[in-house]
Amino acid sequence: MRFLRREPRMPSPAEALPGRDTPIPVPERHMVLDAPLDGDFDGLELAMFGMGCFWGAERKFWNTPGVVSTAVGYAAGHTPNPTYKEVCSGATGHNEVVRVVFDPSAITYEALIRVFWDNHDPTQGMRQGNDVGTQYRSGVYVYSDAQRSVAEATQRAFGAALRDAGWGSITTELLDAPTFYFAEEYHQQYLHKNPGGYCGLGGTSVSCPVGVMETT
Repeated sequence: MRFLRREPRMPSPAEALPGRDTPIPVPERHMVLDAPLDGDFDGLELAMFGMGCFWGAERKFWNTPGVVSTAVGYAAGHTPNPTYKEVCSGATGHNEVVRVVFDPSAITYEALIRVFWDNHDPTQGMRQGNDVGTQYRSGVYVYSDAQRSVAEATQRAFGAALRDAGWGSITTELLDAPTFYFAEEYHQQYLHKNPGGYCGLGGTSVSCPVGVMETT
């Protein structure tokens, strides 16, 4: 008998776990970039992306010149201050995300979002490869109208490039940046602490077109 795998389903706010009032504690400093993990970040900007397992996603961005700090966490769900176990249950609605702090004088948001598009498959819905669940969905969470404009333009351009290469439609959710909840300490810079650790991140071999905003 062939068993069908049930498609993950987002819980409603009424179905979501209750969570807690107390934030999860995290280290003060980034293990790779030696920068604050949290703070006011005066003169810097934030970006947030979901692209499957956040371990590999964070490493992609901390290795990107112009990025000052990164942190992994949970966003775009209903449960306040969730734990990893709760998020993995599918009962919080949260996505695994990486929050990126960047210097806009050193790197553009368009360059960052190209890292996002090029390093995962945004056509898979609630999964990335063998990682299946609502927490593995593709997502862009914008902090300004300018970021939204870039996200929309690059999504159109990359979607056309994917279709030309025989891929399906983009399923990425695009939302105003929701509350970011830090993941547990052991998840922060996980692949620096565990260089041989699991990383299920993989792209489509199609590259997001360069200079999209110059022609829109």
